[in-house]
Amino acid sequence: MLSMALHLRAQDLSLRDIAARLDITKGKKKGRHPSPATVLRMLREHDGAAAVPTTMG
Repeated sequence: MLSMALHLRAQDLSLRDIAARLDITKGKKKGRHPSPATVLRMLREHDGAAAVPTTMG
């Protein structure tokens, strides 16, 4: 789901549009769309992990 969200963000879609196009595939909410807040959280965590340097020294 993250890779699709990144792809849609690259197309300059809003969080609401991205959330509407994504589907949850596992768990209790299977088949539903994530909330825009969930999409924002996923993208923020991804960007934060990408910004952390891999080596410290």
